[in-house]
Amino acid sequence: MNGNERGQIRRSQVITTFGPGALIDLPRHSAIVGGLETWSPDLEEIAEPRLTAKLMQMTGVPHPRLYAPPPEQRSPLDKKRNIGAWRFPEWFVVQEGNWNGRNSRSRRLVHRKALNSKGRFETLDENGRRTGNDVVATRFVRACARGHVDDIDWYAFVHGGNDPCRRQLWLDERGTSGDLAEQVVRCECGKQRRMYEATRLEDFLLGVCSGARPWLGRHARETCHEPSRLLIRTASNAWFPQVVSVLSLPDRGSELEQAVEAVWDRLQIVDDAAGLGFVKKYPEVATRLAPFPDQEVLEAIAARRAGGSAGSRPIKRAEMDVLLAVAEGYGDDIPVDPDFHARRLPDSAWRRSGRFDAVEAVIQVHRLREVLALAGFTRLEAVMPDVDGEYDATVERADIAREPQWFPAVENRGEGIVVQLRAENVREWLGRDAVKARLDILMAGHNAWAEKQSGRRSTPPQFPGGPYVLLHTLAHLLIQSLSLRCGYPAASIRERIFVDATGARHALLLYTATPDAEGTLGGLVQQARDIEAHLRQSLETGGLCSNDPVCAEHVPGDSMEKRWLHGAACHGCALIAEPSCEMRNEYLDRALVVPTLQARGAAFFNIAV
Repeated sequence: MNGNERGQIRRSQVITTFGPGALIDLPRHSAIVGGLETWSPDLEEIAEPRLTAKLMQMTGVPHPRLYAPPPEQRSPLDKKRNIGAWRFPEWFVVQEGNWNGRNSRSRRLVHRKALNSKGRFETLDENGRRTGNDVVATRFVRACARGHVDDIDWYAFVHGGNDPCRRQLWLDERGTSGDLAEQVVRCECGKQRRMYEATRLEDFLLGVCSGARPWLGRHARETCHEPSRLLIRTASNAWFPQVVSVLSLPDRGSELEQAVEAVWDRLQIVDDAAGLGFVKKYPEVATRLAPFPDQEVLEAIAARRAGGSAGSRPIKRAEMDVLLAVAEGYGDDIPVDPDFHARRLPDSAWRRSGRFDAVEAVIQVHRLREVLALAGFTRLEAVMPDVDGEYDATVERADIAREPQWFPAVENRGEGIVVQLRAENVREWLGRDAVKARLDILMAGHNAWAEKQSGRRSTPPQFPGGPYVLLHTLAHLLIQSLSLRCGYPAASIRERIFVDATGARHALLLYTATPDAEGTLGGLVQQARDIEAHLRQSLETGGLCSNDPVCAEHVPGDSMEKRWLHGAACHGCALIAEPSCEMRNEYLDRALVVPTLQARGAAFFNIAV
């Protein structure tokens, strides 16, 4: 590599957009962000035990630590606090501007070794004098889903086989659209090939993946047998981060573990809720376990029996346990914990009518701390966590360091609202024939999508279920309503969907969090008192889309546009900014929330608004 470039970006962007392995354009060069070895050692450590425990399970790194990226506000003279970025790719197009016709031009395709010391390509002008021409990095590279990326072997692409020809290569652009069919790579020997041919994987025109990891160094390679795929260097699928996010919550797990340990002689025979109810007849057991719901106790018993701990539970399940167990109040008392403070609103403070009896509780989260860490990344295909916030253990991710010992992380602070649905209403809704028929349609779309993933993933994700799609769509509709009154734009409000595997609890958290000192203005949390008005507004706007009837009649399983994971949902109604969505705008269907033109009997809120 020829050296690294320095620039300034926000800390959070290092986690979500410009992390190690990301392809970026600098003012004068194209580059790839270096691995953690290129980062300055003087970094701020972040403490979050739940997140480090989860990263240890995911990556196998023993006792990993979390460090914040270098701050974006620093002196230009401070060369010790930076992130390395290596020049990539090493093939360039010479900026000659030789137009052969009205919409056609040819430019030389050259390797880095053909450039002079100033990074320019020298040619002879009409007077025979040497002149330097500027070059730009080619926008075509090859990659695989495991994260490897490398320069295309242009000679092999044009000639095929083991042709020894090494004459000058040219890139001919026969048009102005930039379409691959109009891009032709030509050798002076006469052979040529159109770039669109590189998209045919069955022909192996780009060869087998070389296993190159240039963000870790020029010679950092590993064995890979996947076919190389064409990648546009600046495309949105060039880098997909795997970000693990947790909310900082009171250490409820350790208290529960201590309680279970104290009466373990009684609890070790418990296998289900009936057995737990039996042993609770003993006064010492009932007293110890009184502060905890039965489901939490059963999970702690199972973890204790397996040699684990309650802290090994899925990320979002542990968060749901704490959020839904908060005390009732108005939140005007002084917070003891600066990272978390929440109160369940009394019904009289928000319930104005009987229209939304299906909503069990509304919780104001006055203080919230979120910590996000970058575990790795993929290319070409994004890998999303499941409904519990967990990544599939079989998913391969590209390493962000040669030997990872720590992970980059950021902490955000903010506020939020929790809306919990009544479990009995959800069970009744799932029992309707119209709902079952609608879920069958969504399942058919999911199965069609999963079939396309075969061969790319060892185990495609399971369908998240009707309650998740219901809450997910409702969250998107509420975000659009809340943004009109809370003072935050819709892109700044994020979601977290909680679905209990037992079917006992269903809730959604809408929150905003920023890396500022407090990260809260109070505008969002105060909208909890007017949640009925926001629900009414959400249902009114969700019932009719500007793209209806096309949107309402969309059938996922027969999707010509390959929208297999969408029901009645599009950019005109339910889709929001992707940073706000935990599922990349997938698994959405308005018909499960409110009656639509096509499906009127599957709605959870089947009421006149």
